[in-house]
Amino acid sequence: MSDVSRRKFITRGLAAAAGLSGLAVADRLAARYGLVPPDSGGVYGPGETLTYGVQRLLTRHSRAREFSRSQISAQPFANEISPPSAAFMRLQAGAFREWKLSIDGLVGHPASLSLGDVKRFPLHRQITEVVCEEGWSYVAEWIGTPLSEALNVAGLLPQAHYVVYSSLDRDTWESIDIDDAMHPQTLLTYAMNDSDLPVPFGGPLRLRVPRQLGYKSVKFLTHMTVTDNLKNVGKGLGSAAAEDGYAWYAGI
Repeated sequence: MSDVSRRKFITRGLAAAAGLSGLAVADRLAARYGLVPPDSGGVYGPGETLTYGVQRLLTRHSRAREFSRSQISAQPFANEISPPSAAFMRLQAGAFREWKLSIDGLVGHPASLSLGDVKRFPLHRQITEVVCEEGWSYVAEWIGTPLSEALNVAGLLPQAHYVVYSSLDRDTWESIDIDDAMHPQTLLTYAMNDSDLPVPFGGPLRLRVPRQLGYKSVKFLTHMTVTDNLKNVGKGLGSAAAEDGYAWYAGI
């Protein structure tokens, strides 16, 4: 069976199961094909599984909408951030020259990349929308390099399935599957609207995942771990946001 035919088969099966026999049957069918999100337990689990499974099958290669320069928001909104830590302030005082992004886990060559290293990767620009689960949004130009460039340097091992990533303080962390990690619109961003990425927007380095809600685009990015499962990360739900009651997969 071809990849396209297989996807059509699974998608139709998920839809039929949801409509005829309920979400629990769809949940079992998704599990058969490895399309179960880490937050699949609990009362909302079958619904989360159906959402992730169907969207992954139908939108695996789709792109988030990109806008024209005339549509960039005049006053982009930076949601509140915690006061900067002493470690952040020391790095900021040195113009972030000592900022590092480490990549470890299921990679052949664990890496420690400076901002200079990241900026030497191919440059990419995209004008996309940050959409918050709280209802606000803005459009900005994000400048950086595809995350895939850094992951290719680190050398993903065949069993790699997720990328877990966190901010400087490690309290804010998320994860995405390899499909989103290797998607050309998923960027390591270090500039915004033709200027260095402002601190309130996540500078000096932020991951932009434009195909998902804003909380997946973690600010102050310093660490990534490639893994084959998320069961032993945090509470096993895939992200700090999921532990707070949000969905792990926040596709838009």
